[in-house]
Amino acid sequence: MAECHAQNKAKLISETRRRFEAEYVTDKPDKYDPRDIERLQQDDNWVESYLFWRHNIVDETLKMLDESFQWRKEISVNDLTESSIPRWLLELGGIYLHGYDKEGNKLFWIRVKYHVKDHKTILDKKKLIAFWLERYAKRENGKPVTVMFDLSETGINSIDMDFVRFIINCFKVYYPKYLSKMVIFDMPWIMNAAFKIVKSWLGAEAMSLLKFTSKNEVQDYVSVEYLPPHMGGTDPFRYSYPPLVDDDFQTPLCENGPIASEDEASSKEDIEIEENEKVDSKMKTFKKPLSVFKGPLLHISPAEELYFGSTESGEKKTLIVLTNVTKNIVAFKVRTTAPEKYRVKPSNSSCDPGASVDIVVSPHGGLTVSAQDRFLIMAAEMEQSSGTGPAELTQFWKEVPRNKVMEHRLRCHIVESSKPTTLTLKDSAFNMSEKTSEDIYLQLNRLLESNRKLEDQVQHCIWFQQLLLSLTMLSLAFIISFFYLFLPTPDVQVTSVHP
Repeated sequence: MAECHAQNKAKLISETRRRFEAEYVTDKPDKYDPRDIERLQQDDNWVESYLFWRHNIVDETLKMLDESFQWRKEISVNDLTESSIPRWLLELGGIYLHGYDKEGNKLFWIRVKYHVKDHKTILDKKKLIAFWLERYAKRENGKPVTVMFDLSETGINSIDMDFVRFIINCFKVYYPKYLSKMVIFDMPWIMNAAFKIVKSWLGAEAMSLLKFTSKNEVQDYVSVEYLPPHMGGTDPFRYSYPPLVDDDFQTPLCENGPIASEDEASSKEDIEIEENEKVDSKMKTFKKPLSVFKGPLLHISPAEELYFGSTESGEKKTLIVLTNVTKNIVAFKVRTTAPEKYRVKPSNSSCDPGASVDIVVSPHGGLTVSAQDRFLIMAAEMEQSSGTGPAELTQFWKEVPRNKVMEHRLRCHIVESSKPTTLTLKDSAFNMSEKTSEDIYLQLNRLLESNRKLEDQVQHCIWFQQLLLSLTMLSLAFIISFFYLFLPTPDVQVTSVHP
């Protein structure tokens, strides 16, 4: 049965390719982007997504491909990059990818309150939608997204039906099979009529994908850890740009050392790293950080921040320690928002039950660490019978369900040269005693945390003082007005003098 289904699918894909080439491409070869035509001939999943949305009816699929490919060329989808989008639009934070729903689908946020209807900017906004969807589609081929239409604090001026229709078309025509559901949050009653039109655009089959929610219902689809506070969630995420949002993690490009064309200095650095891997147990004990995130599969140290030395200090490398707390082998991989900048060794491996793995992270070449850089640790349990070689791990990560993957994020922190240097790997520090280094590390952690709390308190005090001063001035003005308006004026008696 399964073999018959696969054969039928292969025939449909082949027929779609053949007919599209003969009936649409041959007469007008300049009508489409050649890169899309080439992809159509090579990517079975892409063709299947169009067939699926048109119920395997080839005639309807060809029309859909024609419309989709024309749009892709018109908007130059294959050439869209971060620099193609106006910076102000990226800084606005109205459209971005962040977090996951309860089924493991990526969340595509559309914060409607940041949108103002303007025909001059509508094309740039459409390009931003296409930029995010194309970026996601290339990395997560075939995995759907959940659209979060956040209508909180939205007025009638923010509703642009042309823009909404474009978003609907993205999932009906341009990116078929990519819509898991569309969660409409906190829709004002005045917009009921507008969304009746949206339902008609979606069509009867896609109607079930619309989910109208308030703060109580939205948690049926997304857990609190990925919901912002105004939706009743606990996600501390705040959009900022640059860089792109912190979900934008990639595999480091330099985990196996510098490429052959790099200069001699980089080659020497590679040799030093290899030598540092052969350190004795005393050095390894010293370099392990103290703060620990205790996850269900791995304990990760440090818990929140990776400490790197400044350029002046010459201290480059830092360490992540993973400890398997399960009874099974745990596969892990490390991703970063700046893959061209860091070497991570190992970045894709496994950890035996009860064992620990040291991961060395170092800036690549002369590149500088940024506090905006982030790292993502991903981990998942493997079956006892599974192999742990490169091929087995690659296949494992392709098949493991998203809801089975543990994730933990780490920020980067740069330690100035004037501060203690015991948080990074440096040969001169290895002569220090283990107790002294750990004490300094712990004290510095406490100092940084205290400093953050103090800054928050100062900001609150300043705000309170400004509020108090405003209230005082307001009260004083009120009292003066009261006395001026309501206090009776004393009568002046005039005494006449008779001669």
